[in-house]
Amino acid sequence: MARDQSNAAFVEFQHVQKSYDGETLVVKDLNLALPKGEFLTMLGPSGSGKTTCLMMLAGFETATHGEILLDGKPINNIPPHKRGIGMVFQNYALFPHMTVAENLSFPLEVRKMPKAERDTKIKRALDMVQMGKFGGRRPAQLSGGQQQRVALARALVFEPELVLMDEPLGALDKQLREHMQFEIKRIADGLGITVVYVTHDQTEALTMSDRVAVFNDGKIQQLAPPDELYESPQNSFVAQFIGENNTLEGTVRELHEGRAVVQLDDGELIDCKPVNVSATGERTRVSIRPERVETNPARLHPDAHLLDAEVLEFIYMGDIFRTRLRVAGNDEFIVKARNAPDQVRLQPGQNIRIGWLPEDCRALDA
Repeated sequence: MARDQSNAAFVEFQHVQKSYDGETLVVKDLNLALPKGEFLTMLGPSGSGKTTCLMMLAGFETATHGEILLDGKPINNIPPHKRGIGMVFQNYALFPHMTVAENLSFPLEVRKMPKAERDTKIKRALDMVQMGKFGGRRPAQLSGGQQQRVALARALVFEPELVLMDEPLGALDKQLREHMQFEIKRIADGLGITVVYVTHDQTEALTMSDRVAVFNDGKIQQLAPPDELYESPQNSFVAQFIGENNTLEGTVRELHEGRAVVQLDDGELIDCKPVNVSATGERTRVSIRPERVETNPARLHPDAHLLDAEVLEFIYMGDIFRTRLRVAGNDEFIVKARNAPDQVRLQPGQNIRIGWLPEDCRALDA
């Protein structure tokens, strides 16, 4: 579904801060705007502030400072049940003594909706999550995946424009979780609703989101679409947190427009893209994604930067080969290569030359 990318923010945090003890800030000066219809994921480690932001938006926590706006109106002083926001939690939070249909009916009854209209909306919401035949069952008679579908249907039944999800798939097994990721995204796109989703699972964030806000230490470290986040991390934290990443320590020796020459700690000089360095002599951490490194001499690009490496481990993983190398003193340098007929199978103890293009390598903060 086409998204409304007009400038008018539907959800907005303006200089929002949160402290529980009056001293330590859990959320630090958060400024964030979402257009209508966006699927935004707040991603970060435990204690990074992402869930606190979600709870402030839901109304279960109060901002210590700053303002939260919904559709242009301040909502800081509006209680949760009057914000008209759908919520999905990890533990489902279904009423155990009610049937599935009664669970869905509850938010509609609170809104004083007539029974005929309630029944229509309940049927539509259950059909949407493929649970139409389960209206008469109680939560205890359902599997975890089915309960999660019911929780999703309950959040959508009163047709909110904004749905908040807090680690909603955390309790499901891997296969079901992956299936539900696509299901939630499909439903959200189909309805054109705005979703704010909290997770610490990077794959989930990259798979489902229009944009991802990476949180650490109470601040957004980078806010970008998934591909930009992965391909162009703005600092070492984002590079390490999103996907797998190789780092080599060194010092910036030259800085030209769009190019940095870095001397690695073993003395080797390499060309990189300067992203988070500003002066020569500065310490840096060079970042290269495992799939951007080439181990096959026949496939090396003429402009590739070449380094010596020693093979420490070679693992066959079906669709890919995963090789652990010793490179410039780093024994945890990983290369991922697609399983193809011309891909060389390496042996531990083998000395090889590896290469990558300068634009695939970034000089970040140390």
